[in-house]
Amino acid sequence: MKLKYLAAAITCLGVSAALPASAQETLKIGALVTLSGPGAAWGQGMKNAGELAADQVNAKGGLEVGGKKYKVEIVSYDDKYQANEAVTAANRLVFEDKVQYMIGPTGSAPALAAQPLTEKNKVIILTLGFTPKLLGPDKTFTFRPPVTTAEVAGPQIGWVVKKLGVKKVGGLFPNDESGQAISKDLEAAYKKAGADFAAKEFFERDRVDFVPLLTRMMARGIDAIELDGNSPATAGLIVKQAREMGFKGKIIRTGGPSTQDIVNVAGKAATEGMYVHTPLDNALPSTKAYADMYAAKYKSPMNGFSPVFYDATNMLFEAMRKAGTVTDTAKVRDELAKLKDYQGALGTINWTGMQTYGINHQMDAPFFIAEVKDGNEVMVARCNVSSCQ
Repeated sequence: MKLKYLAAAITCLGVSAALPASAQETLKIGALVTLSGPGAAWGQGMKNAGELAADQVNAKGGLEVGGKKYKVEIVSYDDKYQANEAVTAANRLVFEDKVQYMIGPTGSAPALAAQPLTEKNKVIILTLGFTPKLLGPDKTFTFRPPVTTAEVAGPQIGWVVKKLGVKKVGGLFPNDESGQAISKDLEAAYKKAGADFAAKEFFERDRVDFVPLLTRMMARGIDAIELDGNSPATAGLIVKQAREMGFKGKIIRTGGPSTQDIVNVAGKAATEGMYVHTPLDNALPSTKAYADMYAAKYKSPMNGFSPVFYDATNMLFEAMRKAGTVTDTAKVRDELAKLKDYQGALGTINWTGMQTYGINHQMDAPFFIAEVKDGNEVMVARCNVSSCQ
C-alpha cells in the first residue's frame, strides 16, 4: 500500500515538474496610442494591428519562444495625443502591467515624453512619431515602423511639383514637436523641387476653426495647400473649410495615411482630386488579405498606418523567437534590428536609418502617391526613398 501511494506521489511530481515546460504563460504587449480626439483614427489602427497579430499567434496555440508558449495580450491606454498623458500611461504599463514591449506612443510629443522612461527600463517601443529626435545611437530600444516625412518628402514632393506644376504652397501645422519638425522638412523639400513654401500657420491641436488662418494663407496667392502633419480629423476640417471658402487649388498630403478619415469629415466633393501619400498597394495580395481581415473583425476600413504596425508586431514576435527569450529585451532588440527582407502585409521590409539617424531602426518600406477620386485612392506613382515613378 505504501509503495502504491509512493508511486502515485512520484507520478504527480513528474506531472508537476513537466507543467512549466508546456503550460502557457501570458505575454503582455502595451498599446500606448491615441484613442480619443483628433488622432484617434491613427491610434485605433495601431492598437487593432497589435490585436490582429496577437489573434493569429493565439489561434495557433500561442507564441512559442524558447520552448514555452505565450498567450499574447494587448494592454491598451489612451495617450490622448498629449505628452503628459503618455508619460502617465507609460508609467502604468511599465510598473503596474510589467510590459516590456509597446506599440506607440502616437505622435512626436507623446513619444519624446515617454521615451526616457522606456529607454531606461529597456522597453522596446514601436512608435508613430515623425521627429528625427526619436531615433539615435543612444536610443537603442526605439523602433519606428512608418516611413516619415524625412524619408518621403524629397521624392514625393519632387513628383508633385513636376507633374502638377505647383509653384506656391501654404501649410497649417500643429504648434508642437511634430508640426515644427514636419514643417521644416516640407519647406526644404518644396524649395529643392523648385516651389515656394510661401505661407506657414501654426495652431493648437484642439483648434477646429481654421478660417482666419486659411484667409491669411490664401491672401498670399498660394496655389496648393499641404496637409502633412495634421491628424485625420483636423486635416478633414482644413479641407472642408478651404473648399467652402472657395479655394480652387491643389490639396496635397505628403505624409500620414488617412484618406478615408479625411473624406469622412470633408466629404467626397471637397476631397476630389486631392493628392495623398499612401503606404498601401491594394493590388498586393498580402495587403488585400490584411485589409479583408481588418474589415472582418472591426467592421470598418483600416487606417493606412495599421498594416505597418501589424508587420512590425509580427517582426517583434519573430525577433523573440530568434532570441529565444521574451524577458531579455536587449537580445530581442538585437534580433529585431537584424531582420532582413521580411515578408509582411506591405511586401518586403527592411530597416534603414544609419545615414540619417546613426542607427538602423527606421523601417524601409515602399510607398505610393494616390489621387482621390470619388472618395477612393487611385494610385498614380510608385515610390522609394530615391524617387517616384
